[in-house]
Amino acid sequence: MIKRFFMTTAALVAATAPAFAHLDPAEHGSFAAGISHPLFGLDHVLVMLAVGLWAASLGGRAMLVVPASFVGAMGLGFAAAISGVPLPFVEPVILASIIFIGIMVALALPFSVAGMAVSVGFFAVFHGHAHGGELGQAGAASFAIGFMLATAALHATGIALGLGFSRLQASAGKAYMTRSAGLATAAAGLALAFAG
Repeated sequence: MIKRFFMTTAALVAATAPAFAHLDPAEHGSFAAGISHPLFGLDHVLVMLAVGLWAASLGGRAMLVVPASFVGAMGLGFAAAISGVPLPFVEPVILASIIFIGIMVALALPFSVAGMAVSVGFFAVFHGHAHGGELGQAGAASFAIGFMLATAALHATGIALGLGFSRLQASAGKAYMTRSAGLATAAAGLALAFAG
């Protein structure tokens, strides 16, 4: 199973090209450009799904609080970027977020809801700043609504995967699928970090 995760990850890394990362706001509209922004960047997809997996592993109110913290902090990072507030090391921190959250999922360490929310919120500021830095000619408000909705949808997908894994793993009594997904996420983050 781990071999399949690594093969899938390698295929995703190879298939993702920056030229296809975004829709043109002039042609498709700012909202559509915002929706497409997180969906076609492998780094963003990996983090959003991992946040959902991590929240699902804790369950309960974490499944609402953790994604909401990410989306809210991402909005703050976006606002900072379009206001001209600089933020150092945006891309390295984004790559670090993939590795960190992947490791947290893989190790299944005990974490409080507040600790998770603060952790993902920290990284989300950098993701939001990256979105703002690539705004281009898109209208800020509709672009932001688009990427926040797409982010929330990816979080929901990660939560659904995590809950599905939990049901499948219940008979074995081990969280091997969730942990393997976390390991694959961290490995993909490392691959992206060293590919650039």
